[in-house]
Amino acid sequence: MNQMQQMLMQAQKMQRELQKAQAALAEKEFKFSKNGMVEVTVLGSMEIKEIKIDKDALDPENAEMLEEAIRLAINEASATIAEEKAKIEEQITGSSRGLF
Repeated sequence: MNQMQQMLMQAQKMQRELQKAQAALAEKEFKFSKNGMVEVTVLGSMEIKEIKIDKDALDPENAEMLEEAIRLAINEASATIAEEKAKIEEQITGSSRGLF
């Protein structure tokens, strides 16, 4: 087997491992809570699975704080999942820039 074939096989193996790891990440749940007012559960696929709002937070006077808590929780989820994805790519490809 020549060197080019070996490199191609290694790249294909890396791609399969990356796809498997990304599929596992897509199913993983991430939970974020803000100020005890809201809990957001997001899948690694970035799909919002659940938003729980504390009944005491539903007071109309808390509307802006509640909206901010939801926004912060979703942004934290997004950043955390992006970091997880980058770690997976770096671990498999050996590059922090990602190959795929």
